[in-house]
Amino acid sequence: MKIRDILKEENKTFLSLEFVPPERGGSIDNIIRVMDTLMSFSPSFINITNHPPITHYVEMENGIAKMRLSKRPGTIGLAVAMKYRYPSVEVIPHIVCKGLSKYQLEDLLIELNYLGVENLFVIRGDAGVSDGNERPKDEWKYAKDLVKQISNMNKGVYLYPVDNAVPTNFCVGVAGYPEKHYESLNFEEDIQHLKEKIESGADFVITQMFFDLDVYKRFVDAAREANIDIPIIPGIKPVVSLRSLRNIPKRFFVNIPSELVKSMQEAKTPKEEWMAGIRYMSKLVERLLDYGVPGIHVFTMGHGKSTKDLLKAVFGRQRVTGQFL
Repeated sequence: MKIRDILKEENKTFLSLEFVPPERGGSIDNIIRVMDTLMSFSPSFINITNHPPITHYVEMENGIAKMRLSKRPGTIGLAVAMKYRYPSVEVIPHIVCKGLSKYQLEDLLIELNYLGVENLFVIRGDAGVSDGNERPKDEWKYAKDLVKQISNMNKGVYLYPVDNAVPTNFCVGVAGYPEKHYESLNFEEDIQHLKEKIESGADFVITQMFFDLDVYKRFVDAAREANIDIPIIPGIKPVVSLRSLRNIPKRFFVNIPSELVKSMQEAKTPKEEWMAGIRYMSKLVERLLDYGVPGIHVFTMGHGKSTKDLLKAVFGRQRVTGQFL
């Protein structure tokens, strides 16, 4: 089922989850265990993250070898494994511009089409990971370019000339930044970049994490003023320790409200920190639901307990059947 169709269903606020593939050489067993524990909340879809390859220097028997590898490969494999293990849940792999040429991306999109993957989440990828002259010659510079490529394939227009090409049928999501992307000069410029991705063919937006309802409302209002009328799904991250809270601004360039900081600083034990984080985030989710968001997207980072505790705090122990109650 296309995410655009899920979003059109009336009187339904859905739950979606995001998982990170295991590190190279790891196992997906823990992700499966986490997903099994969260299935009682009836998630509508799950995202599988992806990151471009970066240069590594590896000590080998014959010396130091330079190679470009992804720290967490397996996005497509994990997405397909989850798709067939949980047939009631839609799966969305992240597709990244960086590290692949536009022709390699076309091949990848064809593979995904054959595998029956209908939904994609398109991002540019972190700046700087395609190192200088090692960057593929025909690499897309921006997410909007890849969105346009997918939109063209949905019309039967491929990069490589093909007669009587069969159109693909992908639904595409893109990222939005309620506090602006760190590379944008200002908030207004960032909204313009988002609009360009929508005009290229995106169907929905999932936001970067945020911790203040007013931040999300301001972002949505600015998007609507810019004539961006597709659904904007809020992204939420359970935060249950002061240590992890301190790391978030350095990695994601977002602001942490004083109320959350104070409540966790005043905690006397790790358990109290955990409960302070769950209380604050559950209150935020409740306010988002009251505001009328289309759904709640939870960045699990593979940690099932904090996600489950957050969802239980909002919805109690009652099973959520197809919509939030």
